[in-house]
Amino acid sequence: MSDETYNVLFLCTGNSARSIIAEAILNRDGRGRFKAFSAGSHPAGYVHPEAFALLKKLNFKTEDFRSKDWSEFADADAPVMDFVFTVCDNAAKEACPVWPGQPMSAHWGVPDPASVTGNDSEKRLAFSDTFRMLNNRISIFTNLPLTSLDKLSLQERLDEIGSKAPA
Repeated sequence: MSDETYNVLFLCTGNSARSIIAEAILNRDGRGRFKAFSAGSHPAGYVHPEAFALLKKLNFKTEDFRSKDWSEFADADAPVMDFVFTVCDNAAKEACPVWPGQPMSAHWGVPDPASVTGNDSEKRLAFSDTFRMLNNRISIFTNLPLTSLDKLSLQERLDEIGSKAPA
């Protein structure tokens, strides 16, 4: 097993919920093999209160989360990314950011829980569903034998996780 730490960037439109949740999951469950970051193409400027509440309830550290523009990760002194995942949902016709450069990338479309309307229970359920979907995909990703897969095979596996992961 490699001692390499892989940098992973999760992108969505607002960087207020989905990408923040994915960053939290991977940083905790990546067992030191991964360092996760998140950003948005049009950041909301805040982390959604329901995302904070869910992560706190699940004992995640939340004090360092903030909504940020993906351009922060395009600077020359930014960490070099090994993987970039978009988590915006094409079915909702959102504009997903495009990441330039050479990292492996995949689209893991997840519905935006911040757009859910309804009562508080329905909103909490939407955030819980988002957490579950991302947790399932990240669990599969962290268990891939990254060092033994060639680049083409790894890209195919990443795309498969996005399209066939348990919802």
